[in-house]
Amino acid sequence: MAGFDDATVDDGLVQLLRPDGTPSDEHGAAGYRRDLPPETLAWLYEQMVLTRELDTEFVNLQRQGELALYASCRGQEAAQVGAAACLRKTDWLFPQYRELGALLTRGIAPAQMGAVWRGTWHGGLSFTDKCCAPLCIQIGTHGLHAVGAAMAAQRLGEDSVTVAFMGDGATSEGDAHEALNLAAVFQTPCVFFVQNNQWAISVPVSRQHGAPSLAHRAAGYGMPAVRVDGNDVLACFAVMERAAQRARHGGGPTFIEALTYRMGPHTTSDDPTRYRSARDVEQWAARDPIARYATYLRTVGVLTDRITQRVQSRADRLRGELRDAVVGAPDRNIEEVFDTVYHDITPELARQRDQLLVELGKD
Repeated sequence: MAGFDDATVDDGLVQLLRPDGTPSDEHGAAGYRRDLPPETLAWLYEQMVLTRELDTEFVNLQRQGELALYASCRGQEAAQVGAAACLRKTDWLFPQYRELGALLTRGIAPAQMGAVWRGTWHGGLSFTDKCCAPLCIQIGTHGLHAVGAAMAAQRLGEDSVTVAFMGDGATSEGDAHEALNLAAVFQTPCVFFVQNNQWAISVPVSRQHGAPSLAHRAAGYGMPAVRVDGNDVLACFAVMERAAQRARHGGGPTFIEALTYRMGPHTTSDDPTRYRSARDVEQWAARDPIARYATYLRTVGVLTDRITQRVQSRADRLRGELRDAVVGAPDRNIEEVFDTVYHDITPELARQRDQLLVELGKD
């Protein structure tokens, strides 16, 4: 199976659509699927557009003081939607904090995501109803959670797959190393989907590793790896579909490196103009994943004005629902941040809570 043999790296970039939206046949021999049903093709487009529209609304809400922080996924819609769309509803997703597209595709309501970014203490605990773990702000730690869940599925005799969504920066963390090693040793049904968006905050990917690619790291753990065009939703769908199938049938973990670009800042508190050039951004903007896919869909007769209008209408409605859920929402009791960590609050946490309450009282 090309790109999925034990401890091998497919040096080529899996790409089914060129940047101009025309079909690419470079990996046709590998058997990657591009002939999805028209309704699936249209649904992928809808999810990508909804992701971008909601991402814009989240940024607006933060700028208006309704959210403390937000991490934009603009430019990474194809990677996230493509990777999540081919999975079963019983497969578990372990997101970092930039996976709006994956969460939306899984059926997480925008209002639920809004509560998380507003600072609600549960941090997305209700996501588990959709087989999705809460957001993980700590870099890389959720990879271990994903492997643990995969090991549990093995012991329970389930055929579910877990997916750890990571950024390129997360692969530099020790927790990511431990997760990759553990997954390979126990041949767990876990896929590591690494979105290489070229930047770990202000550190370029070239300063994060000395290997030919991030995917080459997988060989050291004894697992296969494949590199995919992260701005090509069909390629991401096909590569994840194959990796999930391999894991589901006892083949073990797979490392996927999706090459994409973070068009916005790291978070809304970041200024990317301080460390990257406008020319670099313009070059990646020309490879926009939604424009590329829309061109292809029009060529094959799937995308019509009627579908475009319907998708935009739904996007407007979801943006309105998100605003209604966030704007003017009551603030949470700040004491919950401390009181819900342990069954019985520790003396140190009690001290911190009391100190904060004093400071807030001064205001």
